[in-house]
Amino acid sequence: MSKPLIEFCNGNMHHGTEEIMKQLKQNNQLKVIEYGCLGNCGECYLKPFALVDGRIIAADSIEELDQRIRETISIKLKP
Repeated sequence: MSKPLIEFCNGNMHHGTEEIMKQLKQNNQLKVIEYGCLGNCGECYLKPFALVDGRIIAADSIEELDQRIRETISIKLKP
């Protein structure tokens, strides 16, 4: 099984996504990458988001985003 890929946009860090990224990087079962731009500028400006295996995961708050990312990766990590 390949590791879930979680991608963060540097331009979205003002929403607080940097803390989520730091926490997820500590998990060896995940591949976490930060890019200068993910090409989702409209999404980036409006709310916190990340890509999980190429799929946009967005939320109205940083806490909600963290929860949605963790739910998505827990499904992908199930045996």
